Amino acid sequence: MNTDRYVIAYKNYFLDFYEKQPETVQKKIEWTLKLIEVTPQIPKKYFKHLEGTKGLYEIRVEVAGSIFRIFSFFDKGNLVVLGNAFQKKTQKTPKEELEKALKIMKEYQEEFNEAKSRIPKKK
Repeated sequence: MNTDRYVIAYKNYFLDFYEKQPETVQKKIEWTLKLIEVTPQIPKKYFKHLEGTKGLYEIRVEVAGSIFRIFSFFDKGNLVVLGNAFQKKTQKTPKEELEKALKIMKEYQEEFNEAKSRIPKKK
């Protein structure tokens, strides 16, 4: 099977949430992440850019009427990095969850840029 994207979790932000979920929710999350890896054009029902943000995406998971969201962003084009996740209980995305996701994305980018700056330049 050809993989178009790779999905990774950054630190424990997503994993802490995932481990607290019942098995049915975990299985649906895994199914959705696999869909993101192998589907060239992901339906917006599962993966959508968040308007008003620079590069933040929302992975959408629904299980038996419960709605879950996983914030993510891209690195190097085909690498999807998972940030924080939450169970959505209102129509609007909670402001604190969105702010946390933007903070995680910034933290990742700063960490990556710092690591990259330590790589010796070729002469």
